[in-house]
Amino acid sequence: MIPIKKGKDLECMREACTIAAAVLHRMLASIKVGMTTYDLDQIGKRLMAEYGAESTSYNYRAGKNVFPCYSCISLNEELVHGIASMQRSIQTGDIVSIDVALRYKGFVGDNAATVCVGEVSNDVKKLVDVTQKALEVAIDQVRPGNRIGDISNAVQRYVESNGMNVVRDFVGHGVGRDMHEEPQIPNYGPSGKGPEMKPGMTLALEPMVMLGHYAVEILQDGWTVVTKDRMPCAHFEHTVLVTEKDPEVLTLYKI
Repeated sequence: MIPIKKGKDLECMREACTIAAAVLHRMLASIKVGMTTYDLDQIGKRLMAEYGAESTSYNYRAGKNVFPCYSCISLNEELVHGIASMQRSIQTGDIVSIDVALRYKGFVGDNAATVCVGEVSNDVKKLVDVTQKALEVAIDQVRPGNRIGDISNAVQRYVESNGMNVVRDFVGHGVGRDMHEEPQIPNYGPSGKGPEMKPGMTLALEPMVMLGHYAVEILQDGWTVVTKDRMPCAHFEHTVLVTEKDPEVLTLYKI
């Protein structure tokens, strides 16, 4: 069953998402050439504490693996779930994806963005632009009566029309009291399929796009997802509320 948020629960959800957006915005603004991804993650840790929120990534368990960081920081060919490291420095020409998920007043806000550091190739610049636009395309499908497959199909068609590929192995998801709730939201597939969207549903939409093939693999750390061909990739995410009319993006930067 897909949880419906209303009343006090929805207000808490809005607050959590506003804070998640602020943390992500401030982390992105902190990126500097030469800083380590560990230092960037520590900035995220401090910001979450400043807002009275807790990371939902830190100590997250998947089987025997425990995630050791407060945010997911992925560079270049790393798609998602990158682990911050004191040995990994951000360099000119990198693209950096940050995924911030946090809990506040019992609810989770989840968002992500990818930025270019200094000069990058035109192909990489287009990759980031297309991925960000794909998120807008996804959000436009969030309307009562539409189905989850309408989101999936719109993203796939837009990305592939630009000569790129969407991930097959990872999905967007519902979000609320838990970081991962129903429904799963693929970035590909036929329209008109899947659960019907209803007011009060809160969905984490996250296009994940590759310049090359969509095949991925997980590194030996058990977390970091990379493109199999090591081509660059990008990731954007918003938490979005289904309303009676137009979608409401909950993770807009407001603070």
